[in-house]
Amino acid sequence: MKLKRIVGWTAVAVPVALLVAFAIAYVRSDNDCAERRASAPAHPMKAITYCEYGQADVLALEDIEKPVPGEHDVLVRVRAAAVNPLDWHYMRGTPYVMRMGNGLRKPKGARLGVDFAGTVEAVGRGVTKFKPGDEVFGGRTGAFAQYVTVHEDKAVAHKPANLSFEQAASIGVAAITALQGLRDAGKLQSGQKVLINGASGGVGTFAVQIAKAMGAEVTGVCSTRNVAMVRSLGADHVIDYKREDYTSGDARYDVILDNVTNRDLSDNRRVMQPDGRYVLIGGGGPDAGNWIGPFAGPLKALFVSPFVSQDMGLFMADLNQKDLDVLAGLMQSGKVTPVIDRRYPLGEVPAAIRYVESGRARGKVVIVVE
Repeated sequence: MKLKRIVGWTAVAVPVALLVAFAIAYVRSDNDCAERRASAPAHPMKAITYCEYGQADVLALEDIEKPVPGEHDVLVRVRAAAVNPLDWHYMRGTPYVMRMGNGLRKPKGARLGVDFAGTVEAVGRGVTKFKPGDEVFGGRTGAFAQYVTVHEDKAVAHKPANLSFEQAASIGVAAITALQGLRDAGKLQSGQKVLINGASGGVGTFAVQIAKAMGAEVTGVCSTRNVAMVRSLGADHVIDYKREDYTSGDARYDVILDNVTNRDLSDNRRVMQPDGRYVLIGGGGPDAGNWIGPFAGPLKALFVSPFVSQDMGLFMADLNQKDLDVLAGLMQSGKVTPVIDRRYPLGEVPAAIRYVESGRARGKVVIVVE
């Protein structure tokens, strides 16, 4: 009887304790926006900030304090940045599970943007890899700004000489996701067949070209208006999803890189080789669901994977210097060229994000920073 009472109390106490902890964390989650806005910065720079979760109208162009490089940091004068779906996920705070690390009620980090390209303005005294005047690109939170600092060993690399700042800024998250998704998660080999679902988007346009550079036979899936563009990137076959369902065809693929998850997992398995790999990058727009949103598909894939011969699951990219250098080499050789759809000035980041949220962007959307 005593054991039953303990178990009973535990069954009640644990959920209650978790609920109380969540409520406290929710109430206490805050940011320094009010404090920051109460005083003028001593050394101002323009940056996009947000103090509340919501749609693009929560974003503001403000004067904030210009960052100072630490001992091993590089101060970059940003010339261009790029928009990723990651940005609107953080802006909206959805799916809600993302708020566990970014603030339950309000965003802890009031800055947005990751991809950047620009010129090194200053370096810390311990920096050896970069010097003032170097043209660089990479990834750092807060890239929608006139300046960013980044550790010299983190996600920053020398810009390929044959690329503009706008092209270099578009590489970051999308190109690294494509590279690692194909090479590491997909284990793509020369001569294998790969299907890229969502071949006309940011990750997709890079993936088509990287897969070709790896020697694969590439099939791209996109809408009617993007067929010619995807073919021009080197795709061997292009499927217009408005006219044909790729999961009903006879082809069998060694790797499927899925950027949109608009087909059921069982349908994808049917067009994969018995030992094929299904790499799920993302999918779903702002209306995909607030709680777990695009994670619904990955969770299903992770559940199914142990019971089938095919390998499948969610892939999360790692933005690092080594792979930025790999991508710089592919760009320098001309094997991969960024595709830029639209350009917006820094003050129009809200409009740029709305366009990316629409799901109609072809390649990358770039922010030009004056």
